[in-house]
Amino acid sequence: MNPGFKKYLLDTTKSSDCEEVDVIQSLWSGYGNIVRYALIDSSLKTVVVKHIALNKSNDHPRGWNTSFAHQRKITSYEVETYWYRHWNQKCHLHCRVPEFLGAYSEGKDQWIVLEDLDVHFPFRKHHLRLDEVKLCLKWLAHFHARFMHQKPEGLWDVGTYWHLGTRPDEYEKIEHQKLKTKAQAIDAALHNCTYQTIVHGDAKLANFCFSKDGKSVAAVDFQYVGGGCGMKDVAYFLGSCLTGDECEIHEAVLLEYYFTELQSALQKLSLEIDFTALKDEWTWLYPIACTDFTRFLLGWMPSHQKINRYNLNLMKKVLAEL
Repeated sequence: MNPGFKKYLLDTTKSSDCEEVDVIQSLWSGYGNIVRYALIDSSLKTVVVKHIALNKSNDHPRGWNTSFAHQRKITSYEVETYWYRHWNQKCHLHCRVPEFLGAYSEGKDQWIVLEDLDVHFPFRKHHLRLDEVKLCLKWLAHFHARFMHQKPEGLWDVGTYWHLGTRPDEYEKIEHQKLKTKAQAIDAALHNCTYQTIVHGDAKLANFCFSKDGKSVAAVDFQYVGGGCGMKDVAYFLGSCLTGDECEIHEAVLLEYYFTELQSALQKLSLEIDFTALKDEWTWLYPIACTDFTRFLLGWMPSHQKINRYNLNLMKKVLAEL
């Protein structure tokens, strides 16, 4: 362990010593790892530390090792640190996030110290029942309501890692010419919508942690948090945990559930929002958000399993209407 960071960790957590328990995961493209530490003589038994090594990596699994991609990664970790320092505490019980304990940097290395969510949210899931899908949609609805119409200061102006402006290399690889031609219009529809919020930006199933009683979730990984339409998170999340056939079968019920939770959350916050107008706009934007992510996949990895009949049919409809 880096001596400077170890001293910071012990001082921050008022510990006499610490011990690495396990490496939870490596960061994408070899930019570091996430580690759990046990603390000695502290009120906290464990913490989770995200260690970010900002030297340029040459370990991208798809070979996207450009300087542009490297800079996007650097910015993403700057944004994540800013999120935890300045925005994270604005979340509440219904959009639970790990408590931020501190951040330390030395040279090109950074460390973010977080609450260990496994104490209260120990379960990670690879397959979800419909009620579990709804738990995550409830989290998203309350998160979007909490930050409705707030400017993403210090975050990405446009949240998500796949939006058109941040994926020029992948855009050039798209072979579907009609999609390529209308990519700007798709991006503009999402970017210029009336009802904007802060989006998580990487709301996949792997970033949700489930409680012991199975009644709530917390979310992690805020590298791509920023401004946008809430449907970007919803479309991306549903695609991460459901097959195309399941999306087709359950789309209407799940979207209605999300909007019911969103309306309830907005009312609890006493925000003056024309909810009918919001729902109409975002319902229209849902297939556009799905198509926007499909556009990214067709440039990034055309053989990806998420390019399925459901998304291709939505894309066909969107391209015909825009």
